Amino acid sequence: CMLPEVKNSSEVYGYTDKFGSKIPIAGIAGDQQAALFGQLCFDEGDVKNTYGTGNFILMNTGNKPAASRNGLITTIASSIDGNVNYALEGSVFVGGAVIQWLRDEMRFFSSAKDADYLGSKLMSSDGVYFVPSFTGMGAPHWDMYARGAVYGLTRGTTREHIIRAALEGIAFQSMDVIKVDGGASASCPIMQFQADITGKRLIKPVIAETTALGAAFLAGLAVGFWKDKDELKSSWVLEKTYEPKMDKKAAEKLIKGWNKAVLCTKIFAEK
Repeated sequence: CMLPEVKNSSEVYGYTDKFGSKIPIAGIAGDQQAALFGQLCFDEGDVKNTYGTGNFILMNTGNKPAASRNGLITTIASSIDGNVNYALEGSVFVGGAVIQWLRDEMRFFSSAKDADYLGSKLMSSDGVYFVPSFTGMGAPHWDMYARGAVYGLTRGTTREHIIRAALEGIAFQSMDVIKVDGGASASCPIMQFQADITGKRLIKPVIAETTALGAAFLAGLAVGFWKDKDELKSSWVLEKTYEPKMDKKAAEKLIKGWNKAVLCTKIFAEK
């Protein structure tokens, strides 16, 4: 009796006249659930990845909850007219935050945009791997004791190599994605490298802030601004597509190196 009443994600909960007119409050969803809806991932198997301070991968699993055997979280995606959709979620704790760290703590550059420029000056990180587990590792490792590490340093390693490795580290942590959004999705090097190592096409919408868009979609459906999900699909506009360009064997070699770096980080964290 102490808990709030369960409601749909899309219905009118009440009104506010704070701004001089009666405005309905009609859409509610968690951060990543809203982004999943904003990316129009309505069908079972649809996947999106949000690149923000952290990375968050969600996959729509339909109207039945699915238990993960690989360290993912089972969650409710959204509910409309009593029909509940579920999702699997993988949380990466440090995504774009590693770029902020390089800017603010290491002072490698003065603007986050410079990371793309400096990282793009090199074709690769030349064997350097950056595991940005500053606050532990999220899915699928769930190791709270892990800490950030850089591997493969040589006398020839430069600032640009470390920046490039940091950009690649963001992508390595999210290796199975289709739709992308969030602030760090504006980084062409990250998105292209993500497509290369996954061997998948990435599609990015014009509106990258899909969390707010998803909440607006849910509210709009509730008040009749949009008729149905099919009408929502017509409002989603593609900005850019990233196709895999890297040779498959080269990608496999890079992934093998990343897995070794993660293993070493986890071993170092053991008590």
